[in-house]
Amino acid sequence: MRPDPTACEALNTPVAWLHPDRTLAAANAAFARWLGVSLRRLRGLPLAALEAEPGALAAALDRAAAGAAPLRVRRARLGFAGGEARFADVWLTPLDEGGWLLEAHPVDEFPGEDPAQLLPSALSAALKGLAHELRNPLAGLKGAAQLLGRQVGENDGRELVALIGSEVDRLTALLDRLLSPASPRPHAPLNIHAVLERVLRLAENDAGWAVRLVRDYDPSLPEIPGDADRLTQAAWNLVRNAIEAGAGSVTLRTRAEHAVRIGEQGWPLALRVEVIDDGRGVPEELAERLFLPLVSGRAEGTGLGLALAQQVAREHRGALAYRSRPGHTVFTLLLPVPEEAPA
Repeated sequence: MRPDPTACEALNTPVAWLHPDRTLAAANAAFARWLGVSLRRLRGLPLAALEAEPGALAAALDRAAAGAAPLRVRRARLGFAGGEARFADVWLTPLDEGGWLLEAHPVDEFPGEDPAQLLPSALSAALKGLAHELRNPLAGLKGAAQLLGRQVGENDGRELVALIGSEVDRLTALLDRLLSPASPRPHAPLNIHAVLERVLRLAENDAGWAVRLVRDYDPSLPEIPGDADRLTQAAWNLVRNAIEAGAGSVTLRTRAEHAVRIGEQGWPLALRVEVIDDGRGVPEELAERLFLPLVSGRAEGTGLGLALAQQVAREHRGALAYRSRPGHTVFTLLLPVPEEAPA
């Protein structure tokens, strides 16, 4: 197959074709507009220079070289130097004379559909039954923690006992919500870093020294209105998934994001919370269903953690998205900052 430049130019789909050495031979105007750069500056550019998240397309091209079938790279992140990164599902088709045809089908970084809303009623009933069975053991743990707290000294693990007590309270509140759904609690001003520090303490006690935990915080971020317990649960689900995916390092990164669109609404400012790990990555066969309940890449997994994290994001008018390849996975929680939020 040989691309027809005239036909490609008439397409609204961003299209480019590559030499066998993986430099750009040409592209249509839609491709240049999508990246915000002129066609002249694209010609001869190595494809690697356009990958905002290096490695995904190169690995796909290595696989494409072994066969003639088109390959799809889901949610690839492309961008020109100094410009804004764009997300797209990219199709790579080998050309008869060598090289590849590249089609970019743009997608939203934070899609508006919420798969977590698809939780079936039968599963809801099962969860309520499980919640009822767990209440008594949690009450026993709470009592044991209180007794233990009276016996340990200041430097003898009292902080860990307090952590056990607070986590039991949080889980009990979660079970109460499953048994008797009520209106969400009013949001109160919170510091996102306080939430993440609590999550890191849980991770330290869960993984010990097996995982390196890294803080990469922007200390200038403002407070936002939210539910600290729910955000703790969402962030902890993301970190625990990273640990269970064999990560040797997990980084919690926070940044400010300006002029953000989440779904149909625009926000002048949002907090970007990223959980970055070097584990096995998301299996390709789960990429389209990852946020659905009961979908898990582990035999022992429940498949509820990411669905819950997605729901918590929506409760805060935010969004949860991810990008992944083996050795580098990033889950991004975007939380808008209302204009009336405290600075």
